[in-house]
Amino acid sequence: MARFTLPRDLYHGKGAIDALKTLKGKRAFVVVGGGSMKRFGFLDKVTQNLKDAGMEVRLFEGVEPDPSVETVMKGAAEMRAFEPDWIVSIGGGSPIDAAKAMWAFYEYPETTFEALCIPFNFPALRTKARFCAIPSTSGTATEVTAFSVITDYAKGVKYPLADFNITPDVAIVDPDLAETMPQKLTAHTGMDAMTHAIEAYVSTLHCNYTDPLALHAIEMISRYLIPSYNGDMDARAKMHDAQCLAGMAFSNALLGIVHSMAHKTGAAYTGGHIVHGCANAMYLPKVIRFNAKEQEAAERYAKISRFLHLKGDSVSELVDALIAHINGLNRMLEIPSCIKEYEGGIIDEREFLEKLPKVAELAVGDACTGSNPRQIVPEQMEKLLRCCYYDTEVDF
Repeated sequence: MARFTLPRDLYHGKGAIDALKTLKGKRAFVVVGGGSMKRFGFLDKVTQNLKDAGMEVRLFEGVEPDPSVETVMKGAAEMRAFEPDWIVSIGGGSPIDAAKAMWAFYEYPETTFEALCIPFNFPALRTKARFCAIPSTSGTATEVTAFSVITDYAKGVKYPLADFNITPDVAIVDPDLAETMPQKLTAHTGMDAMTHAIEAYVSTLHCNYTDPLALHAIEMISRYLIPSYNGDMDARAKMHDAQCLAGMAFSNALLGIVHSMAHKTGAAYTGGHIVHGCANAMYLPKVIRFNAKEQEAAERYAKISRFLHLKGDSVSELVDALIAHINGLNRMLEIPSCIKEYEGGIIDEREFLEKLPKVAELAVGDACTGSNPRQIVPEQMEKLLRCCYYDTEVDF
């Protein structure tokens, strides 16, 4: 038996943010990130819509990129003091992910972060509040997923939290918010969405319910990401839908080692963070090559190529075509080909090599590794990460 879970309601299209007026409750706790949602007037619109719905509103502002355990605990404490029956989060993946984790600690103050890190180990939520997510970026799709990524900065590790309980009750996918994304963020979030869709399609847990969503998302992203990056707002709206479809797919089919590697390299180095979507974009071609050694995975990659009308007669040629397609997108989006070139070389080679065995071990143990189509051991992961650092061929 398998399970397919999505939000109870999904409002989409321009002006969808006004659906907040239909929520029924007494108090809403709004979680938001930096100042962009306030600067562009969306936070005020959220607040007014919730007040129009008859609710008292409290704001929790300033969730950082790659939200920390400390931010989660602070937000949960404020929730317990305010006692909301709706948690509403607006912004990129970071505030929505943080709000999901806050939700668990609000309803279960006695639980521990370590317990929540065990996949699908959350207690039953909705004993105190329901959850509404409003994304402003076109990539994470956390508004429709059973996932949250929280960073323990003391350990330098990102933890993916996974449980169907944290799938939002309501998702509002309004393209007006996505129009505010800067160009680089458009690139990184777009390739994050592409990685979601491709990994979901080849996952060991893919099924008849997830495959159509993944394939359609891949086709839409291939068509609309570059125009969106170049400022076409109709394409930007299409990308906002495409990333949501990719999220529906991967929330139910799960992911693979591209995400395992991105999670464990993102906060590992003193030179700086590797932005999640950029990490996925750099690692995806290498992982496709690695996974394609498994015949069933190779055939599914080939199906993606055929769906995109890429050229190739054999499975091998079609896999090559898909890798070339991803590399081509990365070049047009000005995404580096490897970690060594990231942000002008901020990830020190010596530090990368010193930490490689531990990072590889953590990546193999990541929650996303279990659904990867080809099994991997730490020694192979070390080799794969080296290929991703130096942009060398994957031949194992």
